[in-house]
Amino acid sequence: MARRIRKQLGRRGAFLAILGTGKTAYGLSFLVTPPSDNGLELLTSFCDLRHWSWLWIVCGLITLGSAFLRIGRDGGGFIAALIPPTVWAIAYTFAVLTGAYSRGGFVALWYLTSHVGVILWASAVPEYSVPRPRAPQKGGAP
Repeated sequence: MARRIRKQLGRRGAFLAILGTGKTAYGLSFLVTPPSDNGLELLTSFCDLRHWSWLWIVCGLITLGSAFLRIGRDGGGFIAALIPPTVWAIAYTFAVLTGAYSRGGFVALWYLTSHVGVILWASAVPEYSVPRPRAPQKGGAP
């Protein structure tokens, strides 16, 4: 059964399934025990972190669900995966610019590289890649 699921998911789907599960779990952690809002004051000026947890949960579920779509139809999952870390990076950058959280620049950079950057890279990876044919050698057998 695991082999069948892995075959159905493929490389991109497996990535989306892992990412979606992680984002959903991260969002649930904000519901269960919300952390302090250090660096996230921009977000908490609109609503509590428990409400923002739903951004992670919904985007995580969309990402997870997109893992099971046919090849070429998983783009929505990658877009959904980009939204929460981008919002968090904007909030942390804002906190640095306003002087509210000096460490926020490093946290924003972490979200932008290890989340947004990796997701953008993975979205560009083809499901199947075929190596280029080798050039024929001079004087050798074909």
